[in-house]
Amino acid sequence: MVANNVLAHVPDINDFLAGITTLLRSTGQVSIEFPHLLRLLAGNQFDTIYHEHYSYLSLAVVQRIGARAGLSTVDVEELPTHGGSLRVWLARSDAVAAGQVHADAAARGRLEAVLAAEGAAGLETLAAYQHFQARAVASKHALLRFLVEARDGGRQVCGYGAAAKGNTLLNFAGIRADLLPCVADKAPSKIGKFLPASHIPVVAPEELAARQPDALLVLPWNIASEVQEQWRQAGWGEQPFYRAIPTLQCLD
Repeated sequence: MVANNVLAHVPDINDFLAGITTLLRSTGQVSIEFPHLLRLLAGNQFDTIYHEHYSYLSLAVVQRIGARAGLSTVDVEELPTHGGSLRVWLARSDAVAAGQVHADAAARGRLEAVLAAEGAAGLETLAAYQHFQARAVASKHALLRFLVEARDGGRQVCGYGAAAKGNTLLNFAGIRADLLPCVADKAPSKIGKFLPASHIPVVAPEELAARQPDALLVLPWNIASEVQEQWRQAGWGEQPFYRAIPTLQCLD
């Protein structure tokens, strides 16, 4: 069974994993991918905290929830997707106990390494979260200063990517069309619409290119390199690209 980027979206996570145990064959395994809480905190990824996500997960927590549902973790992979994700492999605990499914030495090493990293970061203590709000506010202020200074200096900064994380960032920072006049997106379903709450218009990439902005703010920062490559290959300009998470930085 495969469940990629599903677990964090489930309202009743215990029931969900119990259902997987019921459906899983005795010697089968389930592969579950989810954004790693450790990377969220380390990367100041506050813009991924929004209504679609019910849970923000670590390996240790998934192990505990899985054990309650009759599942044991047998392997883990660290992935770059979504700013840093885990792919966790689980099997029925009764099959693991019977030796029908087992974790080899390499898999046990990977599990121990991730759990050790989570422990070192103190994910199960309040200390790991105490300065998260302050870092989010610092990123907001840095972005606002950048956009205000650009506007006051006669430079136009436009956005790229009408993504959920981008909307979270823009509304947290209170950014409106006076600072970011438009955001481009390739999805036809978004073009001609407005971003929620900020009411910033969404335009086609070709329309954004015709504006020839002085700089581009990539809102889905996890695919910033892909956006840059597409822009350059299309011959739309050599404008500098920026991202606001974890801190404001120029990508060129």
